[in-house]
Amino acid sequence: MSTATPPGGQRTLQKRRQAQNAKEKQLKQTPASTRQAGHGGSSNSILKVYTDEANGLRVDPLVVLFLAVGFIFSVVALHVVAKVTGKIF
Repeated sequence: MSTATPPGGQRTLQKRRQAQNAKEKQLKQTPASTRQAGHGGSSNSILKVYTDEANGLRVDPLVVLFLAVGFIFSVVALHVVAKVTGKIF
């Protein structure tokens, strides 16, 4: 007859060491790509700009479009006015 081994002992210690070594190895492992590292490929920060969670002024894209076109029109109009008044005076 074989004697029963008590729980714990050398096998348990060996399994605990292996698990601890695997955990340390995973923590020390460097990311394989820039996407994993979060450099340039992280979408978490860029998506926050377009969600409701972002802080700051919320402006409809159509309003931005009209403001941009209005600004361009005013610059062109001022150039035309400057050309016309330069030839008159």
